[in-house]
Amino acid sequence: MVELRDSYLGPADSFAVAMERDPLLRSTIVAVALFDSSPDLTVLTWRLDRATRLSPVFRQRLTTTKLGMAPPRFRSDPEFDLSLHLRRVAAPEPRTFESVLEFARVAGMTAFDPARPLWEFTLVEGLTEGRAALIMKVHHALTDGIGGVQLIARLVDLQREPSDLGAMPELSEVISTGPLEAWRDALSYDLMHATRSVASWLDAASTRAARFARDPVAAIADVVDVVTSIARFVRPVTTTLSPVMRDRRLGRHYATLDVPLEPMRQAGKLAGGTVNDSFIAGVTGGLRRYHERFDAHVESLRLTMPISVREEGDPEGGNRITLVRFEVPVSIEDPLRRIREINVKCAGLRNDRALAWSDAAATVLQLLPSSITGGMLKHVDFVASNIPGFAFPVFVGGAELIGFYPFGPTLGAALNVVLISYRGTSHLGINMDEGAVSDPELLLTCLHEGFEEVLALVGEHEAVRRGVA
Repeated sequence: MVELRDSYLGPADSFAVAMERDPLLRSTIVAVALFDSSPDLTVLTWRLDRATRLSPVFRQRLTTTKLGMAPPRFRSDPEFDLSLHLRRVAAPEPRTFESVLEFARVAGMTAFDPARPLWEFTLVEGLTEGRAALIMKVHHALTDGIGGVQLIARLVDLQREPSDLGAMPELSEVISTGPLEAWRDALSYDLMHATRSVASWLDAASTRAARFARDPVAAIADVVDVVTSIARFVRPVTTTLSPVMRDRRLGRHYATLDVPLEPMRQAGKLAGGTVNDSFIAGVTGGLRRYHERFDAHVESLRLTMPISVREEGDPEGGNRITLVRFEVPVSIEDPLRRIREINVKCAGLRNDRALAWSDAAATVLQLLPSSITGGMLKHVDFVASNIPGFAFPVFVGGAELIGFYPFGPTLGAALNVVLISYRGTSHLGINMDEGAVSDPELLLTCLHEGFEEVLALVGEHEAVRRGVA
């Protein structure tokens, strides 16, 4: 039996859901899996049915409490119908990968039906060369990138022939509650939350008092450090650093790039950094070029980067990230130096004291007027995240996965670039705001050049290319 508190959204997700009153700030994730053939629909349906039983949040609706007495919570959907969440369509002409991206783009711009669980899968069949694609649309409150990979692992096999996973798990009992029970649950949550908050505060106060008695100077410095870190999370942002990517509209444009993983890892290592530092350096190199094409100079841009706070023992799925906002260098032309500068900034953020207080920061942001918090998000220039995927070939219903492209929500930024690795290739999904990015094709060309610049640090390498066509 799931504890009451586990049904409610945490402060970060509650904040994200509240922001969705502005459609520019929707937290919709879309991923496109490309297969060499069409997966067996019977197998895919069975696996998906099994996965939703093992992760029952995918059979639950997001509901709000009366008068906002408690955060939104997931409640079992007594009318859950898998056929409404897994659809099958024929590929539209010209039946290429670009046709799939257009289908995915429209799906990403369309709001979920709030009366049903917040996810949809669409199998697109009849692509050229006998290929097929699975478009996966999921609300961020259900899972983050790492959790999504964990859940997809329930659908795949390590060989083309589907394996026998045994009997179908039993369904959890659906318990319907009336208005009185809903009020009672909300009051119980508030009481429990208040009790835990007070206990946590008293424990922290006791610990700090003991530290103050031992070393008052160090204790005061520690408190100042924590408060300063949290202030960086919640401070208002009133300007956009990019002089070019300033407009914001509801239209989106999807694009993809394939970047060889090992040369990118080697480039990061040469600069004393990581593959993530190389990734960010490739994006910033592309954005520098894009601004130069408009005769605009920019020293740095504001980036929002998800950092995982997932711990060992956390359940599969779920959204266990915190978003950090900071400036990254763009004008540095030397890619080696740019990677080093990015590494210093990213390493500092991973150890930031405020990460442990991200829920508290989200709670503070919820208290601010939505016009202020929404404006802050729209002054971010870009979002970027790096997700480790499968290092080996995987199959779904007899079809081999040959490409996997994630498209994260822009969250008010000009674009979001997400990297997921698969079999030695970094698959990049690029989600652009059509108001901010007036020339998507030019930006894609510039990003291509930005990554080639980074990979050139290691000498000969496999070329960066457009996503599978």
